[in-house]
Amino acid sequence: MESTSTEFSGAENEVKIINMNPGHFHAGLIHMHNYTQVDPVVHVYAPDGDEVDSYLSMVEQFNSRESNPTNWQPEVYRGDDYLSRMLDEKPGNVMVVAGNNARKIEYINNAVENGINVLSDKPMIIKPEQFSVLKETLENADEQGLLVNDMMTERHEITSILQKELAQKTELFGELNPGTAEEPAITKESVHFFYKTVAGETLIRPAWFFDVEQQGESIVDVSTHLVDLIMWQLFPEEPIDYENEDDGVEVVNARTWDTDLTQSQFEQITTEESFPDYLMQDVEDDVLTVTANGEFVFRVRGVYGKVSAQWGFTNPDGGDTHFSVLRGSLADLVIRQDIDQDFTATLYVEPTENADMDNFESTLNSVLEDLNESYPGLGYENTELGYKITIPDELSETHEEHFTRVTERYLDALVDGSLPEWERTNLLTKYYLTTRAYELSR
Repeated sequence: MESTSTEFSGAENEVKIINMNPGHFHAGLIHMHNYTQVDPVVHVYAPDGDEVDSYLSMVEQFNSRESNPTNWQPEVYRGDDYLSRMLDEKPGNVMVVAGNNARKIEYINNAVENGINVLSDKPMIIKPEQFSVLKETLENADEQGLLVNDMMTERHEITSILQKELAQKTELFGELNPGTAEEPAITKESVHFFYKTVAGETLIRPAWFFDVEQQGESIVDVSTHLVDLIMWQLFPEEPIDYENEDDGVEVVNARTWDTDLTQSQFEQITTEESFPDYLMQDVEDDVLTVTANGEFVFRVRGVYGKVSAQWGFTNPDGGDTHFSVLRGSLADLVIRQDIDQDFTATLYVEPTENADMDNFESTLNSVLEDLNESYPGLGYENTELGYKITIPDELSETHEEHFTRVTERYLDALVDGSLPEWERTNLLTKYYLTTRAYELSR
């Protein structure tokens, strides 16, 4: 088979998408906009049911909006033999997969074996025994010149971008503190909620979302984003190989814990009036117990990082929350997203006791002036929490819009013919860390 470098040139409509069993709203978010390179006909293969209906409803919502409507044209096959039917017909050259995680690696592996590129929602795998399959699949893709990658949307969050950029400014940040297991160099904590609104609509989740055998535990799901961000920020564009002793990739400790949902809460989230049979083993007195929370500490090249992902029913005060700190000798770079920030990610520069406070503001101002060439309009305010970086609206995008950026970047990589070495290497290392943490949490 020819490599993707010759197969894709960026020509109009040359990318033909197959959307495989779209069971998560992320499957629809790649359709928020049209792309010149992508054929508007999208081939959908799925079992009949509410999940594919919900996906099609989202696509129609984008097609029918008043401002910048899209023109996607879904061609849908519904049936229990959807996977074999897709492999027989192979109507596209890029498979998008976002849904039930239990069979996701099966879909990815089958696509690659049949010469189809893959853009996958995270996580690609949810169990340690799937890691070897992922490794073999990626090696097979490399041999064929196929492109397999996951949707790391959080790299496109402007506060994460600026946290990364400011960490490279030693005159402001100082030297990275490698940290310890008790106080890591970098910590990322996110709290999500099952019942919330997405793209202006109340999100209805499938019942299987609460089955850790199908969705996966938090420690291998949301943590994928957080591990990716840590490696991306600490070691920009550097390959981290879990098999390389010099990189010293190791999970230090890990734990998980549960979230309880009443039957009425479950019905609000899923519209299901009762718990399905496959969840009953986790139900007692009409309360469902879900292993929805996890955290772990890992070490790479002697630097400690910590990730924590938690889920609750809903947040009466607002949306999801996030906290991140990157520790330097002169300043800590802290992202806060909570009620005090109106649930908007906000970046603070917090001087340490080693900082030269007489010149700190002038240094900060100088650094922001340097960054303004790439990120125009940056400023700061002195607050009780530290120096808040003010970011113009045009640099900020929603979580939903990040899927457009991920798709655009993937399309560029198709034309390039491969992922950058660091991204291809770190893709596998990321899943090594999450599945190793899963094992250690037992």
